[in-house]
Amino acid sequence: MTPEAVIFDIGNVLIRWNPESFYDRTIGEARRRALFAAVDLHGMNDAIDAGALFRETIYDWADRHPDWAEEIRMWYHNWIDMASPRIEGSITLLRRLRAKGIPVFSLTNFGTHAFAYAQTQYEFLTEFDRGYVSGHMGVTKPAPRIYEMVEEDCGIAPDRLIFTDDRAENIAVAAARGWRTHLFDGPEGWACRLVAEGLLTKEEAAL
Repeated sequence: MTPEAVIFDIGNVLIRWNPESFYDRTIGEARRRALFAAVDLHGMNDAIDAGALFRETIYDWADRHPDWAEEIRMWYHNWIDMASPRIEGSITLLRRLRAKGIPVFSLTNFGTHAFAYAQTQYEFLTEFDRGYVSGHMGVTKPAPRIYEMVEEDCGIAPDRLIFTDDRAENIAVAAARGWRTHLFDGPEGWACRLVAEGLLTKEEAAL
């Protein structure tokens, strides 16, 4: 049975997300390693994804770690440099699906204000039929509740949803709920899966 809706993660599926790479380019790998050892920047970002304020949270962490204040504030001021580049092959697949009238949703761990800003930089982030953003929902992947909230909102049976994400733990929870899943490792593999599910032809998927 063909899926009724396709769900995309965003980070490392539609947009590269690698803060370490940004810091390596900006302050050098050795200093970046020291920074990440001293400050739990990913923990800070997890709080933002769960609904904490974007700028205020980052500036608070900078105040708490004065030795690294300038580097921590880069998370805010240079955020778009960390969330780049676009993954064009995935964006093409999103648009090919929508062109055929197939509903396409997002399900992403993303701060409310960061996502609103990202939408001004990446036009395709406004193109989803439904957007499920953790900052708005108050819960992050892989908590089972976020998947349950998607099901409740869209009204589609779990086995009629197909979801791609680059993190195995996020995929595992979705699969346990009965979703069809694909561990994203690049646009080509995802394109092949969409063809196998009968959602796109090889030509539409550019295979």
